Order: sequence, then structure tokens, then C-alpha cells
Amino acid sequence: MFYHTYRPRTIAELDNTAVRESLGKILSSNKLPQAYLFVGQKGMGKTSTARIFAKAVNCLENSFAGKGHSPEPCNACENCRAIETGTSPDVTEQDAGARGLKEEMLDLIREASYAPITGRYRVYILDEAHMISKPAFNALLKTLEEPPKHVLFIFATTNEEKVPATIVSRCVRVNFGKAMVPDIRSMLNRITTAERVDLDPAILDFIADNADYSFRDATKMLEETIMQKITTLEEVQRYFGLRSRHLFLKTLEQKSPEPGLRWIRQFIAAGGNSKLLIEECLNSLQEALLAKSGVPVESAPETTLSIKEIALAMRLFTDAYGMLRNAPIEAIPLEIALVEFYNGKKL
Repeated sequence: MFYHTYRPRTIAELDNTAVRESLGKILSSNKLPQAYLFVGQKGMGKTSTARIFAKAVNCLENSFAGKGHSPEPCNACENCRAIETGTSPDVTEQDAGARGLKEEMLDLIREASYAPITGRYRVYILDEAHMISKPAFNALLKTLEEPPKHVLFIFATTNEEKVPATIVSRCVRVNFGKAMVPDIRSMLNRITTAERVDLDPAILDFIADNADYSFRDATKMLEETIMQKITTLEEVQRYFGLRSRHLFLKTLEQKSPEPGLRWIRQFIAAGGNSKLLIEECLNSLQEALLAKSGVPVESAPETTLSIKEIALAMRLFTDAYGMLRNAPIEAIPLEIALVEFYNGKKL
């Protein structure tokens, strides 16, 4: 799979610009913090980044080894290769969703007291950290307050609010945020170049725009596009059941709801995803609202809708989004929102 094959292996290869810059500054600092909280939605590369971090601090050929000024892992020395393959005795990855009990945390704490075997640091990567039990967190707290100098903890989570404040306060927070479209586009270019695949730039733009702000989802869409031998924008739109949300937003400028209702019917018949459509429409409406309010927005869609009409559409689409889970027919919440939009315009 592309997502695994083309995972970043160095700091420079990290697709998330903000994370790349943040990690570079941390690794170039005089003293490393000993606990980190990697926060972000699924598919943002938190675990891959944690591995790069572990390689950097244990590499035998970079600045941590007194060779040169770059903290980049060489990916060639014995320590880097062992961490890359998951065989390093000094780097432990643990899925807290499956192993987050107090007994296992106590085992980890006992192990952390021993000096590293081959590297400079023992690095513990705890994925889905919000799943760690409260007793396990309590057991870990003392170690976080006075950690051995050779130990680094990396907590990765999609739900920071479920991590105890006592743990969060002892960590350096690295925010993975959402994958920005330019960063996703850059990643797609990197993969297609490596695969020697020549795709229409419009297809790559479409994937970047519709990947739900996730690097992982974008690579899956790219892989399917190549496997299906898709070569045109129309084909990729039809395959993923998506149409440009800008076309749908244009129907809001019509004098009646009929064009929009017809568009929704065709969209659903083609296998379109209502949830994703509403998300993308709200994103475009937000950009349009900001632009019409005088806030510079690079990709704001052009629309004749007034600020009042945009705000009404945003409120109705937000309500429709909440109704999707219990809707007996997928199209109903969107159709109701469209009709109520026109009723609101008349009022």
C-alpha cells in the first residue's frame, strides 16, 4: 500500500509543514524535553513521525552522535535500521487501545529504569494514549515527574481531552492539525514521481480537495485511481461518487430549489457521499463568508450570495449534518436544508 511504502523516513520528508518545522526546532534545541503529546486526527502520520524522532535521537551518524550539525536520521546505521524494522531493543511501540492497563504500565516503568542497550535513549511510543486506563496513567505520573535522563515518552492521540491534565501538563504538545491541501498535493506529487505515474494535475487536485484532510485517505484514493486506470477528472469524480461542491453551491444562486434538488438526486444516484459533500460545502461557504467580510482567503469560491444568505446556508447545512446519522434516507437532510434555504430567502 502506498501509505506504508511511502511513509516519510526523515524530517525533511514529513508532509505536514507545521509538524516538520516544529520537530526540526525541537531536535535542534540544546536540551530535549522528555515527554511529548502528538495530537491530531487519524491519518496524519503521528506514529511515523514518532519513529523518525526515535531514529533521530539514536542515530549513529547525525548531530546527536557528534557528527555534523543535522539531526536528520541517516536511515543507514544499525540503530536506524533496527528502529525502522521494529527490532530495536530501545524503542517500544505500544497500542494503548489494546494494552493500556496498570500492570502493563508498571512493566514499562520497570523496563525504563534500565540504560539503553544500543542507542542513546529508550523511546516509548504510546499510540491511542487516550485509551490508557486511569490507574495506568497514575502509575506513570511519578515517572513523568522525575524521568530517567535516558528515557523519552511520546503519547499519540486523536482525543487530547481524554488524556488527564496532569499528563498533558508534563508534555510538549505537537499539534498535527488537519492536513492542508497544499501539503497533501505535495505528498501526491512525491508518490507519483516515485511510481513514475503521469496523472492529470486536475485529478491530483481533486484527490487533495476530497481526502477529508487526511494524508492516509489521500494515498488510498491515489492508489485506487491508479489501480482503476483512471485518466480523466470526470472518471475520478464518477468513481468516488463525488462532484464539485462548487457546482452544488451554484444551485443556491438559482431562483428556485428545483435545480439543487435535481443535482442532489443525481449525486446520490452516482454513489455520492452526503456527509463529505456537506463538509466540503460548509468549508467553501466559510471561505466565501470570510472573503465577503473582508478577510483575505486564497481559495474562496465566487458567489452572488449575500453574507446573510451564506450564514443561513451554513446554519441549515450544519443542522443537516447532525441529522444524517438518524436519517432513513440519506438525501433527506440535504433536501430539507435546501428547501428551507429558499424559504428563508423569501422571508
